Amino acid sequence: MINFRLMRHLWLFLAVAEEQHFGRAARRLGMSQPPLTEQIQVLEQALKAQLFVRSRRGTQLTPVGLAIVPAVRKFVQQMEQLELAVREATSGQTGMLTIGAISSAMLEVLPPYLERLRQQQPQLTVSVREIDSVEAVPALLAGDVDLAFARLEGDLGADVQTLAMAQDQLLVALPLQHRLARRRRIALADLADEAFVMFSRRVSPVYFDRIVALCQGSGFSPRILHEVRSVATQVASVGCGQGIALVPAALRRIAPESVVFKPLAEAVDVVTTAAAWCPKSGNPALASALALLRVAPETPRRRRSIRV
Repeated sequence: MINFRLMRHLWLFLAVAEEQHFGRAARRLGMSQPPLTEQIQVLEQALKAQLFVRSRRGTQLTPVGLAIVPAVRKFVQQMEQLELAVREATSGQTGMLTIGAISSAMLEVLPPYLERLRQQQPQLTVSVREIDSVEAVPALLAGDVDLAFARLEGDLGADVQTLAMAQDQLLVALPLQHRLARRRRIALADLADEAFVMFSRRVSPVYFDRIVALCQGSGFSPRILHEVRSVATQVASVGCGQGIALVPAALRRIAPESVVFKPLAEAVDVVTTAAAWCPKSGNPALASALALLRVAPETPRRRRSIRV
């Protein structure tokens, strides 16, 4: 039997854990603080463990509270998806598809894809959530998402299939006054002594490792002084004089005037977004979603191309 009271208590616990303050959590939940405090105490009694410690610095999680946050957050997300599915089903919707996507895919690849999907499957409910590339495969295997759009390449095992959705030419992003900024093209070997601003490996390990391997293939290991969590921050850091970066050409659209982009002497293409899914998924909505996937056509190049 479903324990609805426990479900509510866990929902309240997550709010306090995220706010780290009972007063702020109460305002967020639209309730007064005393009942919230009482409900958390009931949860602690049910679990036979203290979850929070109060101090002048606010409300802090105990080791037990910290340990259960990931599971509670996942549980709450699943309950929200269930609630959405029930609500949509009662209003006439016939299926639900959960998509995880990196931020750049949400800006470029996902909008036209979702438009095609809505035209073909108007009765399908689509839920989109932001993920990092490193989260894509675990989320698929855990059933948290049905379809992922992330920076993924290579063999991910029999349980996950991928399809390249977008690729772009790799350029060198330089501060405006950089010594190489006046060159027409830049060889990778010319960057051996430069400080690099890199996309964090924790966020996108495949992309990070490919860039490092590319540099090593030109005889050097990149001197990485700054790691960032988004390509937009990567370009912004270059504009602030923090170093140089190897980035997809599409980033020219968001670059400040303090950044210049130069093509590499070696033509290097990178997969910026790939779709990934589990072939054994039991969601019937996935089949129709996969039928609408399209691979961006590759632009022919006269120079030698190195795929990374």
